[in-house]
Amino acid sequence: MFQPTFDHQAAREAAGDLDDIQFLRALFDDIRPNVSTDIESASKALQALCFLLQQHPQYALSLRNSLLRLLNEKSVISLYSDHGIQSDLGFFTEIYRRLSHKLLPDVPDPKYLKDVFGQIFHQNSDVDWVIGMPDTVWRDFMQTLDISQGDATQQQNCIQEVKDALQVLSYRLSASGLDPELILQHEDLESNDSPFITQNIEIQKFLALSAIRAEDIQHLYTVLKRCEQLTYEIRKSNAKTGTSISLTALMQRILQQIQRMQLLLDILHGLILKHDVSQAITRLLKQLVDAECKKNNLAEYWRQNTELLALRVTENASHTGEHYIAQHRHEYYKLMGSAMGAGIIIAIMALFKIIIASYHLAPLTEAILFSLNYGLGFVIIHLLHFTVATKQPAMTAATIAATIDDHGHDSKNIHNLVNIVAQTTSSQTIAILGNVVVVIPMAILIDWLVIQATGHHFIGAEKAHALLDSNNPLISLTVLYAAVAGVCLFLSGLIAGYHDNLAAYNRIPERLGHLQWLQRLLGKDRLWRITEYIRHNLGALAGNFYFGCLLGFASGLGVMLGLPLDIRHVTFVAAFSGYALPALDFQVSHYIIATSVLGIALVGTTNLITSFGLAIYVAMKSRKVRYRHWKAFWLELFTALYRQPGKFLLPPKKPE
Repeated sequence: MFQPTFDHQAAREAAGDLDDIQFLRALFDDIRPNVSTDIESASKALQALCFLLQQHPQYALSLRNSLLRLLNEKSVISLYSDHGIQSDLGFFTEIYRRLSHKLLPDVPDPKYLKDVFGQIFHQNSDVDWVIGMPDTVWRDFMQTLDISQGDATQQQNCIQEVKDALQVLSYRLSASGLDPELILQHEDLESNDSPFITQNIEIQKFLALSAIRAEDIQHLYTVLKRCEQLTYEIRKSNAKTGTSISLTALMQRILQQIQRMQLLLDILHGLILKHDVSQAITRLLKQLVDAECKKNNLAEYWRQNTELLALRVTENASHTGEHYIAQHRHEYYKLMGSAMGAGIIIAIMALFKIIIASYHLAPLTEAILFSLNYGLGFVIIHLLHFTVATKQPAMTAATIAATIDDHGHDSKNIHNLVNIVAQTTSSQTIAILGNVVVVIPMAILIDWLVIQATGHHFIGAEKAHALLDSNNPLISLTVLYAAVAGVCLFLSGLIAGYHDNLAAYNRIPERLGHLQWLQRLLGKDRLWRITEYIRHNLGALAGNFYFGCLLGFASGLGVMLGLPLDIRHVTFVAAFSGYALPALDFQVSHYIIATSVLGIALVGTTNLITSFGLAIYVAMKSRKVRYRHWKAFWLELFTALYRQPGKFLLPPKKPE
């Protein structure tokens, strides 16, 4: 907590024992709590300082003069226009810069207030208590300090610094608005009517005024608001046209520049028209401290730049996910039928998997063949419009997260969100049942056909026992391997969204459609149908194929690394049980039957929970869903689960 030693420090500062930087550093060192998250102690310390300044006006004068001297003697423009604004170095260049500066920090240049600011707030944990402290406490401090009491020259210098920073930001915003990658998204940005160009013209007119009125500043707010609205429109259209890391970073930088300009206008408005600027200065202080403490933070930079990219990916995935949610009985039974069709293909895929494993090939060769078997099999399932149950969560989680984004902030719409979760759960349940009830009889049928053709079972009794034991959750790591498969499912969902985004952003279907040799080979009409199919299915095809590759390489990777790494997918566990039971002439104990059923149930549940949990976590993070919204959602969900459990398993009722 702040100690009442300010009077000694002020006297020493006035006597010249401490310069302004050391004085302010020592002052905030006294305010800083021992534990950065102890907001209460920091608040009490700052309140104690305010009380001391009010009781001793000469101390307030000394502190005010120190701040004004720094604002007048140091270069302030870079602090206002750079700090907290994303750089244009490029994603990986900025990653390298942050890493190198983290290992070997810059030498502070005392001419720039940006570097001086880092000497005052010199601990990375300062962001916790500075931002965590209530705005009212900071505003009381600003009002007590009241920098507007400085002499006219100092006030004019402060106003001019804000104007200069505003001008720099205006030029940069114009340049950002003329970026070729952004113009591709909105061709009108090249014209003189572009709000990004208009704002620069209006800013120059504003800065040339000899007397500034409130109406002049309000007009600039309107101009900047148009820039902001256009930026959000382009960002929204990116859900269909796709995006890239560089475009995502550019959009972030534009919004940050606009918001900083609006904040500087707030401060300018108060300084010129003699209004209270404590609230605007508090907001600026928190932004600057946050930027200073995180300027070399790799994790924070990665999060900021991948957040919107994740949003685009999960939104693309959510368009596919909508097809996996049955909203009424007809869709419910249609989904069951498509899942049953997939069961036939999966039984054949399990057949080839057992055949490949029987040759005991080298680990890498075996992994490649497993991957091709799984990958091509899942692609065929998609081409035939069948459904693999555990492919649902990676897609439907994004759909649910999109609903959270639209309605989660309104308690009245939480009920709609719970209904979507219930529909998703019932859809996943029937899809799993559809896969399992077909794949086991299909495996038994294949074994019978092999007997008719060869006179013996497809697999021997020893192999049958090995398959049943490997899927027994009581004596093997089946559940852990099911979680690994769940991670693969989650990654396949991201891959599907990424490829949908890639196809849209790079206009792959349109570019294929303009290939002359393909037009001559296939004809324009047939080529158009193919490109339209690619437009709507490239992500799903890539996700299915790569999912198969991930499953196929998991066990091979475990062998090569000497780790207990393998996968268990509910449909294949069921298929292997279907091949094992007839190989033993169905002469099995109740224990084997019980552990087989338990294994299928646990593997299916683990597949779903793991993939669904990871997918919805990423979707939530990309939409910045807050804890308080989730608390209300979980309460409503558990209430519905207790009162209407059948709603989460049975076919949905006919919509009203």
